[in-house]
Amino acid sequence: MAHSHACTGLAAGAATLPLAPVHGALAAGAWVAVWGGAALLPDFDQGGISWKRALPRPTGSTVAQMWGPLSTTAAAAVGRLAGGHRWGTHDPLLAPLVAGALAWAASLHPWSALLALALVTGAALRGCHFVVPGRVETTVVGNLLLSWGLAWWVLQRTPGGVEWLPWAVAGGVLVHVLGDWLTVGGVPWPLATPVALLGGRRRRTALGLFRTGVRVEGAVAALAVVLAAALLARHLLPA
Repeated sequence: MAHSHACTGLAAGAATLPLAPVHGALAAGAWVAVWGGAALLPDFDQGGISWKRALPRPTGSTVAQMWGPLSTTAAAAVGRLAGGHRWGTHDPLLAPLVAGALAWAASLHPWSALLALALVTGAALRGCHFVVPGRVETTVVGNLLLSWGLAWWVLQRTPGGVEWLPWAVAGGVLVHVLGDWLTVGGVPWPLATPVALLGGRRRRTALGLFRTGVRVEGAVAALAVVLAAALLARHLLPA
């Protein structure tokens, strides 16, 4: 589930702070938040518009729906390129590499860096909405305003740039893939999608410890939030 991915991403980001190429409290917080948001990005392969009602309604994953038709339409295109849900964007090898490469390219220009930061910030806000006061971050307009505003603020306050962005994005994506590997649904074998394009058969692998949405998943998410907060506090507070 989205909250589980986001929370485990935050925990992983906080755990890697001693190795992170960031300086200062703001950069450290941004590093952790990007891990949390990026941990939802692989599910950007589920999106679309439902025409079953009088008014069209965006459908898809949590991260796909966060900016309404704008994000669900983009997610539908990503899903087609990825070969469907839990395929290309969940490849244990290709997904982190491609996501990190795209984040690196985005970090080279202020406007593309702003877009990349807004995307992962919006995802983190949606995934962790249960620990954020109010519901503004769960609405399309509210999420757009908050994510772009926070991304702009981070860029303005970090004159050294966001060269660390590719590492945080790739790490968050890897956390998502590992999380899905633990479930019954599993993830594709590395390079399964390119192999399928060459005529081979796509295969999945799964540890199969539990199904998505069960109580143990919620418990893991709660523990991950506590762990992330404790690790971040330990890193920022003086010894």
